[in-house]
Amino acid sequence: MKNRIIRAVAGSFILLSLLLAIYVNQNFLWFTAFVGANLLQSSITKWCLLEDILTKLGVKD
Repeated sequence: MKNRIIRAVAGSFILLSLLLAIYVNQNFLWFTAFVGANLLQSSITKWCLLEDILTKLGVKD
């Protein structure tokens, strides 16, 4: 369950930041890059802050 939530949040952030970059300001692409870098870091270190937060909130695997 946690993995689905994490993927949904990451995907939503990326799509939202792309829409904001198109319609508001191109600097929102930095947010897209930040989310991508966080996903890459998570795959290398096997640590994700959102996963820790969801665990503390009681969301099961």
